[in-house]
Amino acid sequence: MMIPYEWLEQARERIRPFIHQTQLTFDARNELYIKWESHQVTGSFKARGALSKVLSLADWELERGLVTASAGNHDQGEAVADRMKSAPVTIFASEHASPIKVEAMWALRAQVVMVPGGYAEAESAGIAHASESGSTWVSPYNDGLVIAGQGTVALEVLEQLPPSSTVTWIVPAGGGGLVSGIGCALQWVTPTPRLVAVQSEASPFLYEIYHHGTQQDVIELPSLADGLSGPVETGSVTIPMVMNYVTDFILVTESEIRQAIRYAWEAYQERIEGSAAVTLAAALSGRVPARPAVLIMTGGNIDPSEHERILEDTASGSFLVK
Repeated sequence: MMIPYEWLEQARERIRPFIHQTQLTFDARNELYIKWESHQVTGSFKARGALSKVLSLADWELERGLVTASAGNHDQGEAVADRMKSAPVTIFASEHASPIKVEAMWALRAQVVMVPGGYAEAESAGIAHASESGSTWVSPYNDGLVIAGQGTVALEVLEQLPPSSTVTWIVPAGGGGLVSGIGCALQWVTPTPRLVAVQSEASPFLYEIYHHGTQQDVIELPSLADGLSGPVETGSVTIPMVMNYVTDFILVTESEIRQAIRYAWEAYQERIEGSAAVTLAAALSGRVPARPAVLIMTGGNIDPSEHERILEDTASGSFLVK
């Protein structure tokens, strides 16, 4: 399934009253345009997709209640939409989810169900509950309207870039919703820019699908990029979109993610979460040498104490592109 470009334009109009147009800055030293979705509503780009979906639902779908699952940021976006549409939301989250994200879910009046295991178990429990209860399931990535909402990031960036800019795009990928939406938007740019997806070595499910056609034997390890972790739902609409739109798919290490979190603080005075830091890690490590490049800085919801530990523990160095 390839969503039509018109869906992105329609999503932009739907969500416009409820989101921020986030800033695009330029790091001249490293030739990086950085889109700061860490300053978005709920501190993450995920609000775009959640709002796009929920604001499209019929009253009867809302009355049945909404069910979702994710590492946290999509859940927060869903709960914001819930407050505007007055629909009850049940969130299934891993017992290992970031405490700061779980607290934000409760603060937004969502019912939170903590599930033993990782994201895969939370997603499976959410899908089963929606089926059994007759509630409306809202996937954080496997949904055309969610993907369209995420793709509005690219529409904004394209308007913010200098005219006739030729850039490489570096985008985090977990379930593939964001990179699919951005890929859809970029198909209308001539020439079509390079689109590089990034994931952590600790949880390379979509990476393995892209390069080897299967995620069956992936061994998952704990990752700072918790929002990108977990397997991709079987038959997800994002899989053919990623295969069609993404130019290359690379991995970064947990050490490089930590270094990027520290670099963002020291160079930009910005607090970013691990799922956002993978793009900066990919650029600064030299794995994506093409310049200039656009980085989507997807979120800033990192536990302050964890952020402080990273700043203290990570050795500073010349982690710069020359």
